[in-house]
Amino acid sequence: VLVSVICSPPQNYPLYIRSIPTENELKFHYTVHTSLDVVDEKISAMGKALVDQRELYLGLLYPTEDYKVYGYVTNSKVKFVMVVDSSNTALRDNEIRSMFRKLHNSYTDIMCNPFYNPGDCIHSRAFDNMVNSMMMQVC
Repeated sequence: VLVSVICSPPQNYPLYIRSIPTENELKFHYTVHTSLDVVDEKISAMGKALVDQRELYLGLLYPTEDYKVYGYVTNSKVKFVMVVDSSNTALRDNEIRSMFRKLHNSYTDIMCNPFYNPGDCIHSRAFDNMVNSMMMQVC
């Protein structure tokens, strides 16, 4: 299971949520909103060090019995959250980090689109394809 989420910084509402399988989507919404609080705590704990630091990957935010939740924050304070099945032990930290970089690059491509209004939900076929390929790679 992999859930991919991108959230807008000030309001913390999801711009994009994709989960496989889709049966427990409501549970993932709860998990994601809980993890956004953890992301905010980590950002405030780092304070000015985050601005000076070039590392955007926050690492494991918190584990549950079923899932591991990872976080990433861009320089513009856009938050990325990934929820991965705990039983997937083959997935290493470097792979999670590279998946976040791919997400960030694709998100940057969307922001460069002159027809996209920042803050709107993301409806991009290229972005969907990239996220789907990432999810298939993990599952």
